[in-house]
Amino acid sequence: MRLSTRLLPVPLAPELRLHLVDDGRGLFDLTGGEFHSDQPPPFWAFVWAGGQALARYLLDHPAEAAGKRVLDVATGSGVAAIAAARCGAAAVAATDIDPAAAEAARRNAAANDLSLVTDVDDPELVLAGDVFYSPSVAPQMTATLRAARRAGATVLVGDPGRGFFPGRLFELVTEYAVPVPRVLEETESLTTGVWRMK
Repeated sequence: MRLSTRLLPVPLAPELRLHLVDDGRGLFDLTGGEFHSDQPPPFWAFVWAGGQALARYLLDHPAEAAGKRVLDVATGSGVAAIAAARCGAAAVAATDIDPAAAEAARRNAAANDLSLVTDVDDPELVLAGDVFYSPSVAPQMTATLRAARRAGATVLVGDPGRGFFPGRLFELVTEYAVPVPRVLEETESLTTGVWRMK
């Protein structure tokens, strides 16, 4: 899906810039108000609260990512992956079930004079922003993150209180008041936690 985007600073991490939709339209406005399972909505065209919180946390605590192999799952715009790369990660891969999101993440990394790789073996840090948004996605994401944690990776999740977040598996690291578009969230700010999987 080709959308008109502009290169804009990330509200909570203005040192990063992303190609984002900035014309007052929301996620489902871009799909004609419909959802088709064969073509995911363009989540990548927005910078979501969970990804922003992860990016801010990494930029403020670069040792979390520096020198490490990092995997950002369900990357969307790639904001968390780009922050990890900015912090000096050894390699950063940004994956998503939507090929357009992986492409957007690479494009956004290039806009910040950074690069992402296609895959990393044995990631040491796994990032996931805003991934617990539906009852069908949450169990799959939980299983993926638990497998990464069992394999020895540090797992950090950014979550603004989505209804399907399995809080019992995590400990809160910090919280941010994250600016968000009202058209997406029906508010202008979401309290968003950065959580570390136990």
